[in-house]
Amino acid sequence: MPPSTSSISFATDIRPKFRDRDIKSMAGHFDLSSYDDVREHADSILERLAAGEMPCDGAWPAADVDTFRQWVTNGMQP
Repeated sequence: MPPSTSSISFATDIRPKFRDRDIKSMAGHFDLSSYDDVREHADSILERLAAGEMPCDGAWPAADVDTFRQWVTNGMQP
């Protein structure tokens, strides 16, 4: 079951979606393991996720992209 949109947090709901291979692949652009870096680049990350350009080996399911979008919309809680 997806998290309540008001309780989405980076530590619980967003960070676990980024695998080690994703973090390594995007290291030249941003640090997907860092709350501060993901928050700073959230619009760019969301754009890539929504376009299916990220992660490099296949798009996230729509529900995961929506969770990331809601996290951004609701203030990007740590």
